[in-house]
Amino acid sequence: MHMIDPGSWAWMAIWLVALFAMVWLLVAPPRRSQPESPAEILRRRYAAGDISEEEFRHARDVLGTENDR
Repeated sequence: MHMIDPGSWAWMAIWLVALFAMVWLLVAPPRRSQPESPAEILRRRYAAGDISEEEFRHARDVLGTENDR
């Protein structure tokens, strides 16, 4: 019966960790370097349909971002 030596198991574990790391890097969402401003969050929510036009206009007026149309 043929047995695999411990060094082979270690290399196999290293390759599996590297494979999982590569998959995670490809699948993980990109990180933002700067947080979104309130106006950006508002525009994104409006574009996604989370808030109505009336809610968008009201929040825009409250935030004081008049030129964000």
